[in-house]
Amino acid sequence: MTKENLKSWIPVDKNSDFPIQNLPFGIFSPPKEVIAKHDKAIDILPRVGVAIGGHVLDLLELKKTGVFNALKFDTNVFAKSSLNDFIALGKKTTSAVRERISKLLEERNPELRDDEKAKEKVLHKMSEVEMLLPVKIGDYTDFYSSMEHAKNVGTMFRDPANALLPNWKHLPVGYHGRASSIVVSGTNFHRPKGQIKPVDSETPIFSPTRSLDFELEMAFIIGKETKLGESISTKDAEDYIFGMVLFNDWSARDIQQWEYIPLGPFLGKNFCSSISPWIVTMDALEPFRVAGPKQEPEVLPYLQFEGKKNYDINLEVCIQPEPLNLNPETTVVSKSNFKYMYWNMCQQLAHHTVNGCNIRVGDLMASGTISGSTPDSYGSMLELTWKGTKPIKLSDGSERKFINDNDTVIMRGYCEKENLKIGFGEMKGKILSAIP
Repeated sequence: MTKENLKSWIPVDKNSDFPIQNLPFGIFSPPKEVIAKHDKAIDILPRVGVAIGGHVLDLLELKKTGVFNALKFDTNVFAKSSLNDFIALGKKTTSAVRERISKLLEERNPELRDDEKAKEKVLHKMSEVEMLLPVKIGDYTDFYSSMEHAKNVGTMFRDPANALLPNWKHLPVGYHGRASSIVVSGTNFHRPKGQIKPVDSETPIFSPTRSLDFELEMAFIIGKETKLGESISTKDAEDYIFGMVLFNDWSARDIQQWEYIPLGPFLGKNFCSSISPWIVTMDALEPFRVAGPKQEPEVLPYLQFEGKKNYDINLEVCIQPEPLNLNPETTVVSKSNFKYMYWNMCQQLAHHTVNGCNIRVGDLMASGTISGSTPDSYGSMLELTWKGTKPIKLSDGSERKFINDNDTVIMRGYCEKENLKIGFGEMKGKILSAIP
């Protein structure tokens, strides 16, 4: 039986993002009533879980059955509030854990399938658990690696004939962001405030942002550290990448436009960024490798690479206004794909460390806004409405130039071919009104 044909004894809907071929890792708190039923002495502590269909496999409880004994690693890593210690075990061990889980869940394996008492403890309905931030993020870097996005922004704000700055095709442009304000999907936040300069004013004013935007991005999680002074080659970069998440780098465009010269993004970006709760491993994404865009001119030797380094990941963004009834309407406003990225993850990591910058387990590296070549594939409201000049009509009849208070932005991502679908789940965030 090929991996594509593997099936689990746990029912998995054909449209699920989490078949047995995926098995992403996350951090969750289980339902209180489940723990109370089995052991009143156990607190509702965060722990490591794996998504399978509509369920979460509790690895803290599963380890008590002895299924991981042969792998000989410290299973206390499953009793942590982040995946950092688990990831730090190294890819050889984490891949072995994932493979063991795959065999355990395979439809013909009775080991856990026929143990009703154990199943009660280790399987939770995904709808009943609380998903938490999956990693403790020490540092966060945001790149600017979609050529279509860079061209759109350059056309809007600079010279359409020279939309890309002179360095753009020679290196992966990036900046260091704020890790403390990265939140997990489902976390709502207040509209940020700051200085903005209205078009009809000679001086700035202090105001809540009038141009709140989303940025459709993906991010990879560092799985192996380096020492200060060390560099990572494009050839070795994949050894340092544990997995990927969806990423929404919320942006206050008017605050950003006024502040970014000469040092770049600051208050217009650091108020909130959202990530999806499940980290999809690079092992799960392996079948979806594709070649990226041709890079011209030829890049410097340290950025050159061999093989297919991009991934075919379908992406979409929806806006859901504050519901007036029990069936809120959503509107898909963008459909893009991660394969459009001009600079790949291996190049980003090689460039990030070429000067000796050290990286640590749990660090997050974001792609930058992912836009395609057609207007419906643009990855931000800035582009979709062309700086507010072409409002989008939502399915409830309202229009948007940017994001309104009480709007919920939902992002999804998935790979698909033949009968195999590997997804990232749903990532969403709701914008609340500014704090007075």
